[in-house]
Amino acid sequence: MSFPPIIRRLGRVEYEPTWRAMQDFTAARTPDTLDEIWLLEHPPVFTLGQAGKREHVLADLGIPIVPIDRGGQVTYHGPGQVVVYLLLDLRRRGYGVKELVNRIEQAVIDLLGGYGVTASRLDGAPGVYVGAAKIAALGLRIRNGCSYHGLALNVDMDLSPYAAINPCGYAGMAVTRTRDLGIAGGVEEVGEALVEKLVAAL
Repeated sequence: MSFPPIIRRLGRVEYEPTWRAMQDFTAARTPDTLDEIWLLEHPPVFTLGQAGKREHVLADLGIPIVPIDRGGQVTYHGPGQVVVYLLLDLRRRGYGVKELVNRIEQAVIDLLGGYGVTASRLDGAPGVYVGAAKIAALGLRIRNGCSYHGLALNVDMDLSPYAAINPCGYAGMAVTRTRDLGIAGGVEEVGEALVEKLVAAL
């Protein structure tokens, strides 16, 4: 049996210490450690996944670039984006990473559907899309059967830094945010609604 995850609302926190804290939490886990979901925002930062190629960073905006240990290519985090980190024991939950990705994507699709926005998956490109525009990025690391990292949903953020990268390695990929889709809620409201959907989906 899986207990409900502990929800930690961290506010706006620097990327690198938060990443290190996820690693430390995961390394110290025991079979009895409760799962956690961290809800937060980051100051402007580009993160480069394990497969990430520097050539996907097209311009220097003075924004830090942090090579990290999740899957995937380059993405952007910044104020006005809901970031949710999922520190889960998948062995205890009884499913693997593909199922986890599917459940995370479905939670975002269900969230947006509740606001009257139709969203979908794109074959071969994890995340959630409205039309051809990416609204949520997803990247995970699994260690000893436990996940960390998670997803980022664009709510009310400056999208211009995306022009300096090939988002997730795709040249010219459009990005969007909930504010441009007629969803009035800010980061706090949308973040809480997203966590609710994730807890139900997981």
